[in-house]
Amino acid sequence: MATIRASCATCGDVEVTSREVTVRVCRDDNSGTYAFGCPTCGLTTVKDAEPRIVELLVTSGVRLVTWSLPDELFEVRQGEPIDHDDLLDFHALLQTDGWMETVHRMTPR
Repeated sequence: MATIRASCATCGDVEVTSREVTVRVCRDDNSGTYAFGCPTCGLTTVKDAEPRIVELLVTSGVRLVTWSLPDELFEVRQGEPIDHDDLLDFHALLQTDGWMETVHRMTPR
């Protein structure tokens, strides 16, 4: 198990083991981060990681987790953005009996 020197925003330089660090890489844009719990204060620190840092950490035995951006980011947006009045109207609708059926009727198919 490798010992890794990292930096906590509160405590400064600390040493953690490869078991205490997690690397996360996005499948869609290949951006990476690493996270660890500070052994001194216990706070979790997350930092951006360039591909060479990701590779170095993973080859040192750090666990790699991959993830994807949510599908909603790729949906086609239609219509005007909602505003404060729309939220108030929706809130009022939720206070009525049968609100779910009303929303269902309002939703285009």
